[in-house]
Amino acid sequence: MNILLTGANGYIGKRLLPVLIEQGHTIYCCLRDISRFDKSIYPEKQIELIEIDFLNDNPQDILPKEIDVAYFLIHAMSSSVSNFEDKETLAAENFVSLLDNTSCKHILYLSGISNSEKLSEHLRSRLNVEYVLSEAKAALTALRAGIIIGSGSASFEIIRDICEKLPIMITPSWLQSKCQPIAIRNVIEYLTKIPLDERFYNISFDIGSDDVLTYREMLLQYAEARGLKRIILTLPVMTPRLSSYWLYFITSTSYSLAVNLVNSMKIDVVCGERKIKDLIEIDLISYKGAVALAFKKIEQDNVLSSWKDSINTETKYSHLDKVLKVPEFGTFKDIRRKEVLNLHETINNIWSIGGDTGWFYANWLWTIRGFLDKLWGGVGLRRGRTNRHEIKAGDALDFWRVIVANKEKMRLMLYAEMKLPGEAWLEFEITQENGKYILTQTATFRPNGLLGRLYWYSVLPFHFFVFDGMASNLVKEKQRI
Repeated sequence: MNILLTGANGYIGKRLLPVLIEQGHTIYCCLRDISRFDKSIYPEKQIELIEIDFLNDNPQDILPKEIDVAYFLIHAMSSSVSNFEDKETLAAENFVSLLDNTSCKHILYLSGISNSEKLSEHLRSRLNVEYVLSEAKAALTALRAGIIIGSGSASFEIIRDICEKLPIMITPSWLQSKCQPIAIRNVIEYLTKIPLDERFYNISFDIGSDDVLTYREMLLQYAEARGLKRIILTLPVMTPRLSSYWLYFITSTSYSLAVNLVNSMKIDVVCGERKIKDLIEIDLISYKGAVALAFKKIEQDNVLSSWKDSINTETKYSHLDKVLKVPEFGTFKDIRRKEVLNLHETINNIWSIGGDTGWFYANWLWTIRGFLDKLWGGVGLRRGRTNRHEIKAGDALDFWRVIVANKEKMRLMLYAEMKLPGEAWLEFEITQENGKYILTQTATFRPNGLLGRLYWYSVLPFHFFVFDGMASNLVKEKQRI
């Protein structure tokens, strides 16, 4: 089959793509920024890239004509608090307009369970997108899921953050709401077994495991699986706004995502029917089983995708190309050059920077900077990194975004996504000079007006110690932090 895959760089898309490739299909990947996609890891004859933003106008012939199946995996819940519904609707409308020019017979959409009388904005938006997609010439199948549990999923990482960090939890009352989670492995099974099966045409299906749990029960079962003793106290007077701030500061989620999640978590998200079980035979994984599988991937350092790596519409630059070239004029720079004593070890140090490894000098100062960033509404340090030793362009790395990650050329460049009165880059490059290897570490800041300049000079004393210490430790033969 010829398959059109939107959201190919997203959490679901990255999990779905290898399975579709293994099944022998030809995949047309729709991407907002093709520079973030590593095509080299897939068979060249089975994959084509299309750079397209469904929030903007596109040429009517941008999609190939010969399409059999299309996956619509575009969501905007993490992009904003106020207008993500409009963005999701616009993306769906543009998608249908373009897809109607192809021979596509079947659309698959991953939606949300929406059986409660009162729905959150998030779930209302998902239902509205279903309606828009149903207007397409192709038949539609909507799979309605609750929270998805898997390594790197937003739901799993939030549960993980809360349980790993808080022995005693003072929680909002919505922890008593019920949901029916589903393992990411089962979601992918459904998505790959349904295409072009006419039994599923123009029907929506609720999908979930056999477990119906409260969020409180999920936290406690996670803690049990991890061998942790946790006490949960519920505070019934906590408002939705306070709940959003609580979730934002405790976990690695963005504020916009926290607000939208809290609004959804106040509502029971439970399957209303299970008719799909009679049509497809799948071994449904329990919640505890999904947690165990997620940690197996984490321990193997084999997390295929993470919600943190998606660049949403709140990001200043949605295309890495726009920040690929570091400006030379109107900038401040801190440049450190150190002789590399052990090339292999230094490269490994650079490629393991951030996350649990830290920043190789004065990690407590980086932690304070991350906390301040959270106070100012930024992402903070809690995003960490997807894999411990691998970095790819487009990855989130604490409060940085990876712009260049080329191990062969010994170059890593990061762009700051923290709250700043300006823009910042951090670059590591190893070159050979006079028979020696030299690490050049360059921090670049382009200030925004007077406030930006004042900011640079206020942190300059810290830069002297932090950047010099970091460069020195990166080139040490035996790292001790």
